[in-house]
Amino acid sequence: MTTLTTSLWSWPKRQPVVFLVTAVAIWLGLYQLLIPFSEAAVAMLAVERQSHLGSAFQFFFYDTPKVLLLLTGVVFVMGMVNTYFTPERTRALLAGRTHGVANGMASALGVVTPFCSCSSVPLFIGFVQAGVPLGVTFSFLITAPMVDTVALTILFSLFGWKVALLYLGFGMALGIVAGLIMGAMKLEGHLEDWVREMPQVSSDMEAQQLSLTDRVAAGMASVREIVGKVWPYVLGGIAVGAGIHGFVPSEFLASFMGKDAAWWSVPLAVVMGVPMYANTAGILPVIEALTAKGAAMGTALAFMMSVVALSLPEMIILRKVLKLRLIAIFVGIVSLGILSVGFLFNAVL
Repeated sequence: MTTLTTSLWSWPKRQPVVFLVTAVAIWLGLYQLLIPFSEAAVAMLAVERQSHLGSAFQFFFYDTPKVLLLLTGVVFVMGMVNTYFTPERTRALLAGRTHGVANGMASALGVVTPFCSCSSVPLFIGFVQAGVPLGVTFSFLITAPMVDTVALTILFSLFGWKVALLYLGFGMALGIVAGLIMGAMKLEGHLEDWVREMPQVSSDMEAQQLSLTDRVAAGMASVREIVGKVWPYVLGGIAVGAGIHGFVPSEFLASFMGKDAAWWSVPLAVVMGVPMYANTAGILPVIEALTAKGAAMGTALAFMMSVVALSLPEMIILRKVLKLRLIAIFVGIVSLGILSVGFLFNAVL
């Protein structure tokens, strides 16, 4: 490693404030270049800009750097914020709280913590072991993969603040209400025996004393860990979205996913999303292309929510800790909630 490279890597540690200011300036500058870059990239290809293929390429060259920039920025900031919300501290915050308040806190923590549907399951086990009520753990398990800050930021950039706030409100309400219902049903007997027999552990909420340098390092580590893992999904989602944007006729999608489509379009979208597995950053470019082609917002969001909250891989992992009846109840309640969100969005927007 050269002296220059070593100096660049150690820069955030030596001057964290200067590093943050410079990083924000570079990020904003790159964001302003998105449209000129996408048009210049298409112009370099031997395709007509107004053709189906040219339109698909422009979508891909515009959305790829945009989503990756947003993803990198949000993940970095949330990596710093999450130094205040370690898994141990999250468990400690929820343990011993009363129903209702704890469900609301669990749902809010699900928004600010960066756990996908599969990584939420080990935390679910930790909550049970820490004595957190089952309904509260489900409020977290439902909200965490579905309403995260990455999804909200990209929703805001693609569809505006109204859609982002409605999604936040409906998503948190779904997690809270579903958790309250499941808590009232007293379903602890439907956990797998090895989960119920785990020894209880105490929850320690000892505050970590970290410096700004430590939190910047945590943000950079989150970028390497999360962006390094999800970028193939992002590119895949944008490629699918580009294909839809360039080649699928608007009339075709509007006929069965538009606002005037039959009522069963929302349930059909939920059923279609279950076999898939993607994070919100990967699926949102597809949602952008679907809505641009005439799909109703509620129908498209119901599809996205079923992909991230009811994915088949998550159900397989949950089977290790939940008995089939509890999985069926979980899927049934969350499906009803997603259907409600889909119909409400279609009615409101």
